[in-house]
Amino acid sequence: MKAVHFGAGNIGRGFVGLLLHEGGYEVVFSDVADALVDAINAVGSYIVHEAGPGGRDREVTGFRAVNSRLDPDAVAEEIATADVVTTAVGPAVLRFVAPAIVEGLRRRAGDAPRLQVMACENAIGATDLLRTEVENAAGADAADLVARAVFANTAVDRIVPAQPQGQGVDVTVEPYFEWAIEAGPFAGDLPAIPGAHFVDDLAPYIERKLYTVNTGHAATAYFGARAGAGTIAEALADPEVARSVQAALEETSAVLAAEHGLDPEDLAEYRATILHRFRNPLLADSVERVGRQPLRKLSRNERFIGPAAMAAERGLSTGALVAAVGAALEFTDPGDPQAVELQERLRTEDAVELTASVTGLDPEHPLFAAVRDVVLSRQERMATA
Repeated sequence: MKAVHFGAGNIGRGFVGLLLHEGGYEVVFSDVADALVDAINAVGSYIVHEAGPGGRDREVTGFRAVNSRLDPDAVAEEIATADVVTTAVGPAVLRFVAPAIVEGLRRRAGDAPRLQVMACENAIGATDLLRTEVENAAGADAADLVARAVFANTAVDRIVPAQPQGQGVDVTVEPYFEWAIEAGPFAGDLPAIPGAHFVDDLAPYIERKLYTVNTGHAATAYFGARAGAGTIAEALADPEVARSVQAALEETSAVLAAEHGLDPEDLAEYRATILHRFRNPLLADSVERVGRQPLRKLSRNERFIGPAAMAAERGLSTGALVAAVGAALEFTDPGDPQAVELQERLRTEDAVELTASVTGLDPEHPLFAAVRDVVLSRQERMATA
């Protein structure tokens, strides 16, 4: 069996590639970073170090890498004979992956099994987005080519922090992981991925993860940056930061219970597990890394506005999530283009227009006024600084 995985970074090697290897797949990594591709091809194995209680070192073998920037034809050839295609590139990059998948589908033998495609991104419906990009890239052949593949949405969860210097292509991760995959599209022919679980309804898993893990991680980064913390673990050691993050996650849990009928006690246990993971002292994850790209994280269907909008529509509390938005508006990092852009827009744009364009909220939405007020508050403080 063979799997082609787009994105040979830390998530690709330390999570998706690892589980595919353990499922018996030969793993072909596809990436555009020349040095990374060369480094992967220069070694016969790499180690995934699980840092924390219960963790162990896992060796990965049976892989290689191709450079999709320099040799797109080679990527298409690999897909033509692959069983599985996965991605961990970021939702915005999926449109650049789609043409290679299209060309690979064109080259597949007529009697080949359907290619199993899963986008492993921090986004709702990422595989649906990838399928749309494949259809767009295929043009007139879209219906025929899409019929040669199975597209299944997934929810993935594993913390992979910034990596220590000098460890090559080895990866340090946390021991905990979750990979939920919708079962329906496979019609019983499930891919062999040990540790993954296949579910009939993926929506609760996606939103539980996004609105607990991602919301909590980002909230810790932004509240922590405000408090002067350097790492996520240091941030949660601050009682005020911990209270603020806990309050935000209690609001997201209330939304998840209302939307999906999830048990509040189970959600409380899940919250506690997530916060325990964030406190792992062996994962020195910086608030700068976790907080980067604030414009994306403040967008309509992301980790703050998404659950807060759902809560506001149901008349539920949103104060703690709006406070997290306020902390995100204060996030400054000269090395992050989105953080720089956000601060410039706060200095130059009208509060109402900025709120609408960044969050995607309509001014008539019940959440809009509260978010506009924290935008205006940030602008007023900047003007008097």
